[in-house]
Amino acid sequence: MRQRFWIYIVLAFMVAACEKQPLSPAEKSEPPHVSKVVVEKEKAERSPPAEVKIKLKKDGKDQYSWELSGSDVDQILKVNEKLKKQLGEPSK
Repeated sequence: MRQRFWIYIVLAFMVAACEKQPLSPAEKSEPPHVSKVVVEKEKAERSPPAEVKIKLKKDGKDQYSWELSGSDVDQILKVNEKLKKQLGEPSK
């Protein structure tokens, strides 16, 4: 008799739990809004200068030519001017 009593109690709790309506999206508790801090400007200031890759070639007449690649056009142009001053105009 006691076992049936406890079984009915457990079943009653289970039925009560299942009948509960799920919360609508508006009723669900949302995590507290965390304000974002924009730090993009600081990241840009701290980033290392753009890398320029130089492929330097020397021909049999002791003249140099080069190929430059990189992501920053201004930096590529600066390196190109520096190479022109130090090595002379690239041979074609």
